[in-house]
Amino acid sequence: MSTQARSRPSLDSLQRSTMRLLVTGGTGVLGRALEPLAQAAGHEFAMPRHEELDLFDPSAVADAMREVDGVLHLATRIRSLEQVSDPDAWRENDRLRAEASRILVDAAIAAGVAVYVQPTVTFVYPPDGSASEDTPVRAVLPILRSALVAEQQTERFASAGGRGVVLRLGLLDGPGTWYDEPMGDFGATLHVSDAGRALVSALSLPSGIYNVCRDGERVSTERFTRAAGWHPQP
Repeated sequence: MSTQARSRPSLDSLQRSTMRLLVTGGTGVLGRALEPLAQAAGHEFAMPRHEELDLFDPSAVADAMREVDGVLHLATRIRSLEQVSDPDAWRENDRLRAEASRILVDAAIAAGVAVYVQPTVTFVYPPDGSASEDTPVRAVLPILRSALVAEQQTERFASAGGRGVVLRLGLLDGPGTWYDEPMGDFGATLHVSDAGRALVSALSLPSGIYNVCRDGERVSTERFTRAAGWHPQP
């Protein structure tokens, strides 16, 4: 079934209104952190969090995109650190970040969706020294290449006239994550509750890439703080 494009509301009007959201990966750690915060802000969901959508079926995705104002693509299949060197273990995650992102962006453009939000990771930066959104991203681990593809799809959405927002998140800690406390050795960390808060804020941010991590770490969060009006807890 084809989805008829709608005229996109202005950024100013969206900042004053609630939105109907399509959220992928709603049962994951980010989805669980997002849901109560988005509901408290008055947003509604196009699908219940527990309901699964075949992200590799363009027709199903197009149907789900009807009357949607914003898309948050949170679906991943993150494996353990012990599997970093095994590309087969990350294949499904790669498909979700690359192939599913392309299908979602195609449908969102066709439907006239206003904003598309894609979280990725600060691991794409070089491992040493300070970093900002202007730091060149060159060689990355094979398991991170699909994250960059997902970012490119978000940029494609923005180039088509919507607002495409990438949040490069620090290593998550807190309930439901691998770590109860921040892992300082990684240089960019983020409590999962602040990740959820950042996703809600992203719905009203201008297009672009934003680092989101604890203030004072090696990865700068200045751009996000300036645009969103708050910074993650230290």
